[in-house]
Amino acid sequence: MPNDPAPQPVPPLTPCTGVCRLDGHGYCIGCRRSGEEIGRWRAMSDPERRHVMDVLLPGRRP
Repeated sequence: MPNDPAPQPVPPLTPCTGVCRLDGHGYCIGCRRSGEEIGRWRAMSDPERRHVMDVLLPGRRP
């Protein structure tokens, strides 16, 4: 139908908070990803990103 709203784009899967600085252990103080994970993020599949967000990041919270 012509009045149907356009589908909304799905936002990229990311834990980024916009605070990008690595701590003494090599983890971002904003999202807790490692420098390597941040560098690879765009190349990761959604399942890989979900694994980092659901399994790895919670254990890195201060």
